[in-house]
Amino acid sequence: MPRPPRHPISVPADRRDPRPRPVAPRRRRSRARTVVSAALWVVVAVGTLAFATSLAVPLWFQAQNQRLLIVTSGSMSPVFEAGDAVVMRKVDDPSQLKVGQIVSFWPLGSENLVTHRVVDLITLPTLRQDEETGRMVPVIDPETNQPRENRYIITKGDANDENDPNATPYTRVRGIVLDVHTGWGWLLEWTSSAVGRAVMLVPPLLALGTLELLAVRDARRRRREKAPNRDERHVDAYLQG
Repeated sequence: MPRPPRHPISVPADRRDPRPRPVAPRRRRSRARTVVSAALWVVVAVGTLAFATSLAVPLWFQAQNQRLLIVTSGSMSPVFEAGDAVVMRKVDDPSQLKVGQIVSFWPLGSENLVTHRVVDLITLPTLRQDEETGRMVPVIDPETNQPRENRYIITKGDANDENDPNATPYTRVRGIVLDVHTGWGWLLEWTSSAVGRAVMLVPPLLALGTLELLAVRDARRRRREKAPNRDERHVDAYLQG
């Protein structure tokens, strides 16, 4: 049985220009966008480094069994001034104390740390108050039957004319000053304050947030550039149908 003649399938011709349209070149990132990103990363790097350093410096001295103390007065001028920082090592034995050393201690009746020079070392008997008479009497060591003695230091600020009013027991000496860092005190105080922490942390966080928003915007722009245009979608749908 003869087959009916086949009729060719006609595809409506596109009335627009049949010449292929040139592919738009991929948009390059503008110079301003690159400069902004670099500046934001610099803010992140500087803020992070400053905060890490503010934590690492005291920890490094602690690892060396030392401490950093901030000077708040000028009583030891010209050795160090207010705003400097001194490096202190803990005292483990009274024999480590010598005349001429600069030590940090708590004066009797005060919890404010003072850093002055040792001008004399003395030994005084340990006293206690007698309950019956109310007088201060020596404490007797039951093993030796001798009065117990304590070592004291006499201190003086280099900028002061007179010695400190009271002798300080060895047990109230916190440590011996080993070194002085000029100007570190104000910087350490600022970095440990709420304002300093905010200055070091808030700008990097804002910069990271801005970088994230810029990255999202760039990703959306790339998706729009890669998506087929309306005419291409129409032809594909016609051919597949």
